[in-house]
Amino acid sequence: MTDTQWPLWEVFKQDKPGKPHESVGTVHAPDAEMALLNARDVYVRRPRAVSVWVCLQTAVYSKTAEQLAADPNWPPANRETTEPKTTFHIFTKTSQRRAMTFVNHVGEIRTATPELALKQAIDCGEFGENVWVWWVVPDEAITRSQADDIASMFDPALDKKYRQQTHYGFVSPARQKRARGKSES
Repeated sequence: MTDTQWPLWEVFKQDKPGKPHESVGTVHAPDAEMALLNARDVYVRRPRAVSVWVCLQTAVYSKTAEQLAADPNWPPANRETTEPKTTFHIFTKTSQRRAMTFVNHVGEIRTATPELALKQAIDCGEFGENVWVWWVVPDEAITRSQADDIASMFDPALDKKYRQQTHYGFVSPARQKRARGKSES
């Protein structure tokens, strides 16, 4: 059977200038521009945002702490490479609490491969302790909203009233049955 889904794109949202980009979920889209628009529609409808990044999910190099500990070939040996250096964005998850975001952007490393970027990130110790999940994303794989997109992409959400689901209450089936019984009497 052939897969008829569009490619899956990771979505990273920045709530305010100076705050880190955070992974908030995924969208399906045929290309990066449509992924940005889908990300805006899905993840920026109510909460505040000033920037959105998207990248193909296949571009994300991901390792959990368990995977790193279980891999006898980790860390990769220091090796000389003739590959050109590029910028990699480092994202981490440092707690097991449930939240809307999965990983947070903690910095950048310039090296030749995602594996080397992860090794450098772990070795330098600047990106947090007790990291549960590491993501490494090449800079060239990220498509970003632009500063002049803020008014058209994000400002309409500012006027929308947002309420948590609990605001609306829950009517249990038993409560519905009692209400029907009272109306029939």
